[in-house]
Amino acid sequence: MVRSMTGYGRAQRTEGGYSITAELRSVNHRYFDCSVRLPRMYIYLEDAVKRRISQDIARGKVDVFITVELAEGEGETVSLNRKLAAAYLEALGGLKGELELKGEPGLIDIARMPEVLRVERAETDEDLLRGLVLGVLDEAMTGYLEMSRREGENLRADIMERAQKIVSAVGRIELRSAEAVAEYREKLLGRMRDILADSTIDEARILTEAAIFADRTAVAEETVRLRSHAAQLESLLDAGGQVGRKLDFLIQEFNREANTIGSKANDLEITREVIDLKAEIEKIREQIQNIE
Repeated sequence: MVRSMTGYGRAQRTEGGYSITAELRSVNHRYFDCSVRLPRMYIYLEDAVKRRISQDIARGKVDVFITVELAEGEGETVSLNRKLAAAYLEALGGLKGELELKGEPGLIDIARMPEVLRVERAETDEDLLRGLVLGVLDEAMTGYLEMSRREGENLRADIMERAQKIVSAVGRIELRSAEAVAEYREKLLGRMRDILADSTIDEARILTEAAIFADRTAVAEETVRLRSHAAQLESLLDAGGQVGRKLDFLIQEFNREANTIGSKANDLEITREVIDLKAEIEKIREQIQNIE
């Protein structure tokens, strides 16, 4: 099953004292390009995240966004610096006497003084957090892969529909090519009759000229290869997996054969068919750019 390089997945989980969210999205790109955004204090997880992404995605520009927050009330403690609070109180008492002030500092006043209260975070268990983040990432990846497969099936259906149009056009070109040779022979014979009037016409010369024209305009080799390319295209799409680059190469071969037929064409109908043929090939090429 082919996959599109366009996809999106998101997952969120609260576990082990952490609230973790993983989100990834991708667009088409010639190579694999992964960008990971993490909170600065957890940047050490970046390599592990990229390795996990690369296990399932081989091509495309992938942006990964991960947030890690402590769950409410988890991993944080408040400590009181009693000596510092007493020192503040003593200093304020002295100031009160010197300036002959009234009133006493309250608990809230002391708590607001610098460094009296401290919020401390428990030390992070890196292995635990790595496992939690990768677990949430796996959930997001499941959604992403499902979306990219659905999109891949849509791409496959469109490509095969256009490939069938190409095969039909090839059949019409083959038929018209044979008709064009016969028409050329009759046209040549008519001209010879007009020129020679009552004189005897050299049938052998007519046959020779027709044979030369047929050889010069023959497209059998190109049409056979186009049919073969169409069969190979279907085979690659059915095989699935990471076939985008192979399809890129194959569509170049489609174009090469179509161009050759166009250069040999000495017939308006064949030229029109070649134009339609190349239009379908170009549409397939555009679709292939989205396949991983």
